[in-house]
Amino acid sequence: MPQPFPPGPASTPLDHRYRGEHPIRTLVYLFRPDAGRLALAAGVFVVKHSPIWLLPLITANVIDVVVEHRPVSELWWNIGVLLVVLFLNLPTHLLYVRFVHGSIRRVGTGLRSALCRRMQQLSIGYHARVSAGVLQAKVVRDVETIEQSSQQTADMGLSAAVTMAGALVVIGVRAPAFLPVFLVVVPAAALLVMRLRGRLRERNESFRREVEQLSSRVSEMTTLIPITRAHGLERAAIGRVDGSLHRVLLSGLRLDLLNGRFGALAWILLNALGVGCLAGSALVAYYGWLAITAGDVVMLSAYFTTLTSAATSLLSLTPVISKGLESVRSAGEVLQAPDLESNTGKREVAEVRGRIEFERVGFAYPDAEGAAVRDFSLTAAPGETIALVGASGAGKSTVLNLLIGFIRPTEGRILLDGVDMAALDLRSYRRFLSVVPQESVLFEGTVRENVTYGMGDTDEETVRAALEAANALEFTDRLPEGLDTVVGQRGARLSGGQRQRLAIARALIRDPRVLVLDEATSALDTRSEALVQEALGRLVAGRTVFVVAHRLSTVRGADRIVVMQDGGIVESGAHEELLRRGGAYWSLQQPRSA
Repeated sequence: MPQPFPPGPASTPLDHRYRGEHPIRTLVYLFRPDAGRLALAAGVFVVKHSPIWLLPLITANVIDVVVEHRPVSELWWNIGVLLVVLFLNLPTHLLYVRFVHGSIRRVGTGLRSALCRRMQQLSIGYHARVSAGVLQAKVVRDVETIEQSSQQTADMGLSAAVTMAGALVVIGVRAPAFLPVFLVVVPAAALLVMRLRGRLRERNESFRREVEQLSSRVSEMTTLIPITRAHGLERAAIGRVDGSLHRVLLSGLRLDLLNGRFGALAWILLNALGVGCLAGSALVAYYGWLAITAGDVVMLSAYFTTLTSAATSLLSLTPVISKGLESVRSAGEVLQAPDLESNTGKREVAEVRGRIEFERVGFAYPDAEGAAVRDFSLTAAPGETIALVGASGAGKSTVLNLLIGFIRPTEGRILLDGVDMAALDLRSYRRFLSVVPQESVLFEGTVRENVTYGMGDTDEETVRAALEAANALEFTDRLPEGLDTVVGQRGARLSGGQRQRLAIARALIRDPRVLVLDEATSALDTRSEALVQEALGRLVAGRTVFVVAHRLSTVRGADRIVVMQDGGIVESGAHEELLRRGGAYWSLQQPRSA
């Protein structure tokens, strides 16, 4: 079952459960905290917009004053009323913008926050299936579309609704016999909307899917630019993006043509009704069938034009609303995703000694033919270093993901200090764990910010001590601004060895009890590897360590080497012991020593 929206930055948490209900219900829920502001904004809008629906009435009064030679004071009285409501437009408009647009911006911010928080809760498996470009499009593009459609619906919808209501009230008082004619406009407009609604939703969903695919392609292209350029594959990369661009073009054109056809039909129908109203009211006045004045004819014609214009505006909102609702559905795909790492109500980890036990653990990925890990039993004592080796696909990375808690065993269990990890809040467990991956992940911040990420204020001495232990001071002190030097996106301004040493400093400063090293030196040159290995030697001291590596130099010093094949353990022991056996470990080492 989908979990509640995580709390947003607003005072009211987004605790709504998106269970696939109509997106309008979701929007109503999102705007509920600002219901009072929105009601006040609607009242302010009536005053702000009153000149539009008062003008035909005042014009009719002025014409009747002139034609019937009434007292000129009536003329000035009507003009005075119009000027007053015109001057009220500025303060009421500013109040309206503050209330409505402010509410929309707050909802957008809260929704973006909810999406980002949900992404942090979703499992690693979910993120492996869904492109980062698609998720980025949902946070940026879809929420922006929701904001824009809400603003346009509020502005144009209120304008049309107030205009229609004002016109119908005045006609009902001034010329009630014509009211049924005017009411024909509403069902005519509603009929058009009903005929179009299904097709608009289908086209909007198709267009949204194509844009998400394009976002995924562009994200992939930018990530692979170094590989693309190195192998002269620019045309192939551009071709993949061009294919998505072409599909977006065709889907967008189909949507635009549908919107255009709908808009033209609505305009023709409603204005034809307006011409009919003008002709009918003129004939009624000409033959004296009803007691209406020349001013009433002008007023009725103007009101019908105003009414048809308002109805046209409402109809033109149909594509905008459809697009916005499709974006709500798109955001809901993340907010209702059930693939969550469930930690609610589980025991928090306050202390870790570092004893890890795998008891007949098995794991199979969804839709995979066989198990990635099978009957895996292993006990790591506190402070012990375990190296996992084996051919590609042997299950080493899966074991690390099980240890970190990114995935849960489909068979067996994993114990942390004697407690089943299935009963633990894994977020609290990971406070005692650090990971140094093959490619260290740095963000576009300073050296200091990357090393102390998530730790809040950390004094200079602690940061420098971690960098020194990681053999990183020798290059950070040479950087233009020292610890305050920006490392670039993903650490682009640093070499691979420098990035890796910053990752080790990040791990050291947290003083973890459990450490995971995933091919931490495989991409480094000889000198960088030596520096990193020396730093790793300091990092592993006194900690429970799991190492995945291929290089003999990395695993030689492990307390125990575990050789994996087809998801299971085939042998284990110390380096020299395994070499003497001449088994699977010895076979793995032969190509490296040849």
